Amino acid sequence: MVRAKGAQLPRALYDNLVSAGKISADPIQLAAIDRLQRLSEQLERRSSRLSVPIISIFSKNVVHPVKGIYLFGGVGRGKSMLMDIFFETVNFSPKRRVHFHEFMAEIHEMIASFRKSFEGDPITRVADSVFKNTKLLCFDEFHVTDIADAMILGRLFLRLFQKGIVVVATSNVAPDVLYKNGLNRQLFLPFIDMLKANMDIIEINTEQDYRLAKLEEQSRYFSPVDDRARVNMRKVFKELTGLDRGVSTTLTVKGRSIQVPEAAHGVARFSFHELCGRPLGASDYLAIADAFHTVMIEDIPVLNSNQRDQARRFNTLIDTLYDRRIYLVASADAEPEELYTEGDGSFQFARTASRLVEMRSEAYLAQNPGDLPNF
Repeated sequence: MVRAKGAQLPRALYDNLVSAGKISADPIQLAAIDRLQRLSEQLERRSSRLSVPIISIFSKNVVHPVKGIYLFGGVGRGKSMLMDIFFETVNFSPKRRVHFHEFMAEIHEMIASFRKSFEGDPITRVADSVFKNTKLLCFDEFHVTDIADAMILGRLFLRLFQKGIVVVATSNVAPDVLYKNGLNRQLFLPFIDMLKANMDIIEINTEQDYRLAKLEEQSRYFSPVDDRARVNMRKVFKELTGLDRGVSTTLTVKGRSIQVPEAAHGVARFSFHELCGRPLGASDYLAIADAFHTVMIEDIPVLNSNQRDQARRFNTLIDTLYDRRIYLVASADAEPEELYTEGDGSFQFARTASRLVEMRSEAYLAQNPGDLPNF
């Protein structure tokens, strides 16, 4: 595959962003981008070799193994940005970038479909189908909390790595911490060994939390809900992700699906109704907290005595986000202490109101959710 005229390599694009004042040069990020550039060059050479079939006495193409990269570190250290730069510039196809939870939701659907249509092991067929369409797979926000995912991953990626797929991933945790304290975790450990054998592990441990700096620069609670609040919420989303809009994704919790209307780079946007107007519970909110470091909630209403179920769910949601030290950005019709003042449980809402106020503080922002264990 010939590199397009004027196309940039990862390091050149990174340097251009620094020169334009969009990012600050960071020595740890520079080391990571240089390693990503070497991978880009390896993939380009591999693509050029495979563009003309190499016939051996076994009548098979010769595929040279290329190790992927696993970037991990705390929230806001630039992992997703580095992935963006690599994915944008790498001259290799077919390639795909996808949020890990979205990918696993697709895998579960494919397994169910193959079970209905074919006999034998569906995971082998799923892996072959994935590899047919993707030779470079880039995961954002890689982590494992669901036992169904944990039991599938080893068999799925054994097949994918054997076929020669290259994986680049970002995560808040080191591979050895994945699925920590999970049920039957000993069955998951071979997958961790497989990751380390097929990927270079790079910690992005820069001291600067760039996303925190962006959050500190702006308001995080907008009231009342009006056109200005909506514009500000959209502005915050773009500041945090670099995108005007995210993509819809799906989380799987105990076989059930939770729709995330808009997500990108660890940031998820919901309306109040999507989180509290539907029958969601603590396990659902935990899944959201595990998948995203920042949650944006729009259109929080003033609740009345007929909305005690929504108020109860909101209590549970805020408790979960608070305990997990998730960053919160919200728009609401009133200040926290005025959101629920009558009806069953209104006295308990005082704690929720207090936490909403605290979650807007600089002290709360300074507590990095990436420091929490991945249960």
